[in-house]
Amino acid sequence: MKIKLILLSALLPLMVSAQYRSEVWSPDNGDGTYTNPVINADYSDPDVCVGPSGEDYYLTASSFQCIPGLPILHSKDLVNWEIVGYALTELYEGYDNLKAHFNKPQHGNGVWAPSIRYHNGEYYIYWGDPDFGVFMVKTKDPAGKWEKPVCVISGQGYIDTTPLWDEDGRCYLVNGWANSRSKFASVLTVRELSADGTRAIGQPVIVFDGNGTENRTCEGPKFYKRDGWYWIMCPAGGVPTGFQLAMRSKSPYGPYEHKIVLAQGKTAINGPHQGAWVHTKYNEDWFLHFQDKEAYGRVVHLQPVDWSTGWPIMGHKGEPVVTHKKPQSSSNVIVNPVESDEFDTPTMGKQWQWHANYDEKFGMPTAFGTFRIYTYKLSENWKSFWEIPNLLLQKTPADKFTVTTKLCMTSKADGQFGGLVMMGLNYSALVVRRMGDQFQLVQMTCMAADKGKQQTEEVLATLAPTAADKIAYKPGIHEDIYLRLYVDNSKLRFAYSLNGKKFKDCGTEFQMKEGKWIGAKFGFVAAETNAKADRGWVEADWIRITK
Repeated sequence: MKIKLILLSALLPLMVSAQYRSEVWSPDNGDGTYTNPVINADYSDPDVCVGPSGEDYYLTASSFQCIPGLPILHSKDLVNWEIVGYALTELYEGYDNLKAHFNKPQHGNGVWAPSIRYHNGEYYIYWGDPDFGVFMVKTKDPAGKWEKPVCVISGQGYIDTTPLWDEDGRCYLVNGWANSRSKFASVLTVRELSADGTRAIGQPVIVFDGNGTENRTCEGPKFYKRDGWYWIMCPAGGVPTGFQLAMRSKSPYGPYEHKIVLAQGKTAINGPHQGAWVHTKYNEDWFLHFQDKEAYGRVVHLQPVDWSTGWPIMGHKGEPVVTHKKPQSSSNVIVNPVESDEFDTPTMGKQWQWHANYDEKFGMPTAFGTFRIYTYKLSENWKSFWEIPNLLLQKTPADKFTVTTKLCMTSKADGQFGGLVMMGLNYSALVVRRMGDQFQLVQMTCMAADKGKQQTEEVLATLAPTAADKIAYKPGIHEDIYLRLYVDNSKLRFAYSLNGKKFKDCGTEFQMKEGKWIGAKFGFVAAETNAKADRGWVEADWIRITK
């Protein structure tokens, strides 16, 4: 620890600017080609815009209830992406009643299918919250701070919103509808917004109806204009099995003719749809979309686009490609979204999100080269981690990977626990829990946590504390330990070590499961049921993602 602290101030500028290279997935083959997915992590419903340089691409994606929300990724070539920030620090700043709603986990609610656009020197993101309406944030620097959200339309059912500023300065908005709130779906509507995009000034018009046809579940529309045509590109046919539609009209209000421009065909890439068309300064056209990979979430693919027929035919003759020549670019930098974390900076790493609005009692970085997560106070009759807001989690980065963390569990009272979790509708965790003057190593597992099921526990080992406070004032006992999880083909195994060198496999193999509209996520948990005791905590020294 002392060496780590001495080096911290000298290394901080380098660590802030260093570009991360993943050990487990990088799409850039290093020979001018790439292999899909270009982001092998759950960035569902991706959208992309091009900055004024013509070669700065910014991507955002659905973040639902996870905070910080609306991730911002940057790329120079549409293949190599890095996380540069978030547009939302909480749900919803400036709206106290809504903020209170999201102070507890609201699984699958919040930010659905955003769109990002550059207009008149500013970047805009619009999204639909199916319970509260259409919101917008904007900024001049997408990697910096975004303004407070503006409620453009208040109400229920609005999802998947995209603005279009026309040549005459008028602004239009297309959106889909959530059947779970509105009790109708499979239609797209267009309405006019004020020129500044802050409020609706026109009534909605149904411009496309997929009901009763193969185009059922049409949603996620993106709005564009090209060569005098208004274009709406949207998925249809269902999330895991559907396809991509393109539709065009001479009027924003239709009628629109449509064509399937991307489908699975004979490939293994299911449900290729919902994303962003990008026209580059090199006169190339590309489409980024997601593929639903169940427990791993919705990962991002990149397809070439051919407009020679007057329609945007994607991939290879309408079927997705696996490997392809990279987009033309002046950059040859290979960079990936950050995964491992040494916790050596005074800010939370960009890969991490909480499961609800952040409360400082959840935890925070320390000056000691660690990140501390305090035990969350659960009710005595709690059933599962589904109700814990201070889960500190990140997305899975590949189909096969290993996670190892060095941490110390500090406990002030019986029953306090903390450790490593793979969270989803089903979850499993390897935790250290205090029992008397010792600790237990426990596997905590819950099947159908979203249905209110009770978790089960398996005690794997009894551990003597590695240290104990010698003062009489609120003493704690401590357990230094290394925890590890292995992931392969959506299956999870645990191991632990007391010295960081020799690991012992433990627990029962677990079949991973996605969360509510998100992929499974891994990270840290710390909790207890003692309402009166001083909180314990997990002190994470580092976490490393390797093959």
